[in-house]
Amino acid sequence: MVELRSYCEPGVSVQRAWTDGGFTPCFFFTLVPAVLGTLAVLLGALHYVCYTRYGTNIEPRFVPRSRLYKLQLALSVLLGLQALVWMIFRVVWDTAVPGYVVLFGCLYALGWAWATALLRVERKRVLVMDRTRGHSAVLLLYWTAAFVAENLAFVSWESPRWWWGFEKPEQLVEFAFWLFRYICSGMLFFIGLKAPGLPRKPYTLLINEDVEGGGQPLLGDAAQNQSAWRDFGRKVRLLLPYMWPSGNVFLQFLVLLCLGLLGTERVVNVFVPMYYRNIVNELTVGSPWKTLATTVCIYVLLKFLQGGGAGSSGFISNARTFLWIRVQQYTSRVVQVRLFAHLHSLSLRWHLQRRTGEVLRSIDRGTSSIDSLLSYVVFSIFPTIADIIIAIIYFISNFNAWFGLIVFVCMALYLTLTIIITEWRTKYRREMNTQDNNTKAKAVDSLLNFETVKYYNAEDYEVGRFEEAILKYQSLEWLTNASLALLNQTQNLIIGSGLLAGSLLCAYFVSGGKFQVGDYVLFGTYIIQLYTPLNWFGTYYRVIQKSFIDMESMFKLFEEEEEVKDAVNAGPLLYKQGKIEFENISFSYVEGKEILKDVSFTVLPGQTVALVGQSGSGKSTIIRLLFRFYDVQRGCIRIDGQDVTKVKQASLRSHIGVVPQDTVLFNDNIRENIRYGRIAASDQEVEDAAVAADIHDKILSFSDGYGTQVGERGLKLSGGEKQRVAIARTILKAPQIILLDEATSALDTQTERNIQASLAKVCANRTTVVVAHRLSTIVGADQILVVRDGQIAERGSHEELLAKGGLYADMWLKQQQASDSDSASDSETKDRCPEKLQPPPSTAAHGHH
Repeated sequence: MVELRSYCEPGVSVQRAWTDGGFTPCFFFTLVPAVLGTLAVLLGALHYVCYTRYGTNIEPRFVPRSRLYKLQLALSVLLGLQALVWMIFRVVWDTAVPGYVVLFGCLYALGWAWATALLRVERKRVLVMDRTRGHSAVLLLYWTAAFVAENLAFVSWESPRWWWGFEKPEQLVEFAFWLFRYICSGMLFFIGLKAPGLPRKPYTLLINEDVEGGGQPLLGDAAQNQSAWRDFGRKVRLLLPYMWPSGNVFLQFLVLLCLGLLGTERVVNVFVPMYYRNIVNELTVGSPWKTLATTVCIYVLLKFLQGGGAGSSGFISNARTFLWIRVQQYTSRVVQVRLFAHLHSLSLRWHLQRRTGEVLRSIDRGTSSIDSLLSYVVFSIFPTIADIIIAIIYFISNFNAWFGLIVFVCMALYLTLTIIITEWRTKYRREMNTQDNNTKAKAVDSLLNFETVKYYNAEDYEVGRFEEAILKYQSLEWLTNASLALLNQTQNLIIGSGLLAGSLLCAYFVSGGKFQVGDYVLFGTYIIQLYTPLNWFGTYYRVIQKSFIDMESMFKLFEEEEEVKDAVNAGPLLYKQGKIEFENISFSYVEGKEILKDVSFTVLPGQTVALVGQSGSGKSTIIRLLFRFYDVQRGCIRIDGQDVTKVKQASLRSHIGVVPQDTVLFNDNIRENIRYGRIAASDQEVEDAAVAADIHDKILSFSDGYGTQVGERGLKLSGGEKQRVAIARTILKAPQIILLDEATSALDTQTERNIQASLAKVCANRTTVVVAHRLSTIVGADQILVVRDGQIAERGSHEELLAKGGLYADMWLKQQQASDSDSASDSETKDRCPEKLQPPPSTAAHGHH
């Protein structure tokens, strides 16, 4: 007959928590179900009601399948069942069962039943206003409390009332039950941080993306609550080439030397408190002066090597920091150079869509984050973990298990709460970065278009927009800093509690004569030395996480695919005469909307072919395809019989010179802007090119001559001056093929006439393709192609097309009727010019796609 004895065992009261060197089982098995039951029944019930009443059902297509989620459910159910099985075992084994056994079995099973219900409802329903991703705080708190509770059993390691002695069969069974609870609760806690089986993005974001058709987010607009550790392996693989300076033996030696110094620091950190203890003990017992002096000298030497506190300013640390500078510079340089080269290899399509300010911010933050990541991981995280492990082993072996347990429990609680809170506040940091990108992008766009701002008196509007962006950024910055303050206070509470517990225990042993005074000094010195880097561990973790967040935008840049690539066996273009062939070319910028449709024409060596037509007809696209800014979808473009997609881009473009309508100059002097046509050109060659472009005398009239700064995008020069600099640049390049994309359509008649003479010199005896808006500029072309709706509607010389009376004739008539006497006179002058190409081949803005 089973008898229900008093609530606790004989001679034990539930108010008496500690006896025989450990917690009483009555107190422990009352506290644990009480805490877990309260969390599950009160907070869990409230949370369950909120989800069922105010939540909405998640569409099944947004819920990922996950075996880990099924494992979570199974573990939750098993933990509840084991409590009932444990209660039955105690009832069967003991003739008189304490009351706390029944309480534990019932409340523990009830708590896990609620946890299982919450786990299921979170997978099926969601609070739409909830912007987070992952499990609720209630479930995470419950799993954390359950796992921490099982760790508390270690405190009673030396108590005969517990199962650690394994002296009786029932103790082995009790240990098996505890081990089962420990493993299951630990697995639930760590799996819960990953949140399997739940949508990887906030539900509202998933719905919006689905409604909007899954459009690509802007650079840096990552899912706001995606963990920074997502795709950790891929990120590390991208970083590996920068971690080890391959090909540089000197830098490799520096890396190994720094790692050696790092190991030496770990050894010194152990011996400093030991020698401090020896000094105290020798002073206490009155050791000889020679012995004491030797100990003091060794201690001071070790302290000199270690530095203040945790070795942050010691000789070894400073030497390691100094030696690491070269390695860090190597990493920073390689990352920036490779990324810069990658950006230049991307297609024109990507560069037309980019936001310059956002890209530059991403590069700056990404580069600095790599430096921070390597430094903190190698010299902070790994050493701190090593110091903690060494401390636990040292305290267990030289003091007793209590001290190692205190360090272990504090470390486990500290790291657990640090990870939970830091993961929670990650979304604020990422949102702050996104808003920072937006703020800088607005500022850059506004400054680049300052003339437009002035035209429309929009200064106040632009300033207001900028201020509004800053206010949004600062609100997110406040949330980031406030959550940081909460994390710091939590960490300080844990560290302070551990220090108090260890100090009281050590003082108790000293007062009992088990330890010497020096042991208390050793403990205090070592624990403070250990907690100093541990106190920074949260900062290290946050910096590493921040580095991953900051690198996300940079990784997106690295992931951008090159649209136009050299073929595997591509060779140089073998230029012979300059014959250009377009054969059945079809092309579209966006799928489903063709810009060119079955376009075919041939430009014979030395000929000039002009492209005319309405804006948007595809004229400028033909120029871009020839220069291979894009690859065609169908057809083939050949130069001297060679497919341009089968030769190297650099070789192809070295034979082609372009004079665009919108000439953009670098913010440098005139000499260097012209020299850009051929970097190795001498000053005399630069000036000869300027003479040929009819701008030499104008340059000399400037106060600084060829050293005159042109300003950003060449804004200090007039339109005609910029065009002549571009022509001089092309003359200096001396290409065999010339592409003129409406180079003079935006200029006045007199300036256009002067530049046309310069262009005639450039195009003489060269294969030339001209995009023109003013028909009077291409009357001398060998062949004129009229482009309409992406097709060649008419072709022939000026006279032949006029005789046909078709589209070209109609365009010519309209332009003649619209021209005034000056333009008519100008056109007459061009017809008298002996060169076959009088006015400039060019491209108006409307021809761009």
